[in-house]
Amino acid sequence: MLKKLVVALSGGLLAALLPACDAINLKELKPGVSTGYEVRDRMGAPSMEWQEKDGSRIWEYARTPEGTNNYMLVIGPDNVLREIRQVLTPANFAKVQPGMHQEDIRRLLGKPAQIIPFPLKKEVVWDWKTQSENNRETFFNVHFDEAGVVTGTSTSVTGSPG
Repeated sequence: MLKKLVVALSGGLLAALLPACDAINLKELKPGVSTGYEVRDRMGAPSMEWQEKDGSRIWEYARTPEGTNNYMLVIGPDNVLREIRQVLTPANFAKVQPGMHQEDIRRLLGKPAQIIPFPLKKEVVWDWKTQSENNRETFFNVHFDEAGVVTGTSTSVTGSPG
């Protein structure tokens, strides 16, 4: 029982501290100045990396499932940080269109908080937490068919106000 309590409290503490660490680490990273080595020293290994045709790399720093931020950091071919983007934004949600593929969505929004299959509906839903306050959590959801193609989006709210 005590072990379960310690694990639960540790997870909650980590979830609470992670955004604060990101704020400090991201503030110290300067596009055009900081190197990829400095990014890894501050942020750790990315959860995903994509290689671009121009030689630059996009590093994903997912803060899901507990967080409401996912970051994409662009490292140029010269190993210099070019850009820091928080990708869980209304503007990016609006870019999600039917016909896009799962890889497109992962590159746009980062790692989802949950991947939920609905076998009877022959669909899979990926979700990202976008807000968490007053015992309520809001999620942006992307619906895929069995081939991994976007069929639509939705928003869901869990918990009760209070």
